[in-house]
Amino acid sequence: MTYEQISPQEAKESMDRESDVILLDVRTREEYDSGHIKNAVCLPNEAILGEPEILPDKGQKILVYCRSGKRSRQAAQKLADMGYKKVLEFGGILDWPYPELIE
Repeated sequence: MTYEQISPQEAKESMDRESDVILLDVRTREEYDSGHIKNAVCLPNEAILGEPEILPDKGQKILVYCRSGKRSRQAAQKLADMGYKKVLEFGGILDWPYPELIE
């Protein structure tokens, strides 16, 4: 299994269109607490070892990001390897062009 790479714009369009998308921030809790994309849940890349409780549905669309894109690619591949079918990675918050959606 593999994940799909998308642009931040495509991620935002998906967030706007679909209500059941999970927005997954794979940075550390400290990074997340210092500012994250609105409605994102934090699951640090290092903590993705077994099937995460916050991701019970392997068919649900998961949008993954981190700070610059490296950890999100690693996390997206881990999730795909675990059988998650709709994993989309869109890089890092540094490239997120929608500051109004940061909280």
